[in-house]
Amino acid sequence: MNSVNNVFVELSVVLGKSTMPIHQLLKMGRGAVIELGTRQDEEIWVLANNVPIARGEIIVQGERVAVSITTVLAGGES
Repeated sequence: MNSVNNVFVELSVVLGKSTMPIHQLLKMGRGAVIELGTRQDEEIWVLANNVPIARGEIIVQGERVAVSITTVLAGGES
């Protein structure tokens, strides 16, 4: 069991995407807001080490934001 404790997985949640010129990105400071072309009710991607592993939806309750997994992807599916 000890070897499992040494396995690191980077989890990412892709909420949306945006395209902008590099010069605009470089001008942004801490706390800047980037508008995503996604609505709140659209599905999001959950990635493990940059590999899609699930689809989900965003749940907002007050000031808390969570991800609810709706579909677990089979190996190699995207």
